[in-house]
Amino acid sequence: MAFILSKENSIANHFIAEMRDLTIQQDRMRFRRNMERLGEIFAYEISKKLAFRAAEVETPLGTAETSLLVAQPVLITIVRAGLPLHEGLLNFFDRADCGFIGAYRKTKKSGAFEIERKYLTSPDLKGRTVIVIDPMIATGSSMVLSCQELLATYDIKELHIVAAIASEEGVEHIKAYLPKAHLWIGVVDSEMTSKAYIVPGLGDAGDLAYGEKR
Repeated sequence: MAFILSKENSIANHFIAEMRDLTIQQDRMRFRRNMERLGEIFAYEISKKLAFRAAEVETPLGTAETSLLVAQPVLITIVRAGLPLHEGLLNFFDRADCGFIGAYRKTKKSGAFEIERKYLTSPDLKGRTVIVIDPMIATGSSMVLSCQELLATYDIKELHIVAAIASEEGVEHIKAYLPKAHLWIGVVDSEMTSKAYIVPGLGDAGDLAYGEKR
């Protein structure tokens, strides 16, 4: 399943447009906040697919019937770029357990690169619904590597993947190697550069959120 926010008109398109805008995105606080708000929208949409139970709530004037989430998902974020998007989902899934993955591109002298994972910290994911968060999916390699490791280590009940922007190639790569994952994407772009940067994309999400790295 792939859910693409931009396929329908919504306020999410405004947040994505501001994150892409060369002038507006120079305001780091606004960039982080727009990414966070996008995360909140994803959380709302994903919540519709989760399990709920019938419940009653006592009000000052009587009893109200409602439905409540059976269990909070686990939020796993690829740092550092994923942190603002993570915060948005955590605002809604506010009792969620959280984990963090350190993965990055290691560029060779030839210009090619490979994905390296430095660390993983996570709660027990057995029987849990897991949401893996990364703002940008270019080739999809780091996402597939991270998710395959989680699936090999834990008996995960259901896997969801969230990204603000993805390339068509990255989406197809994930579908091929993680066929049971549910994809939640803000917008899908058709091109990538020779160095695997998404076009038009928005640039480096981590740098825009927290400043350039050395």
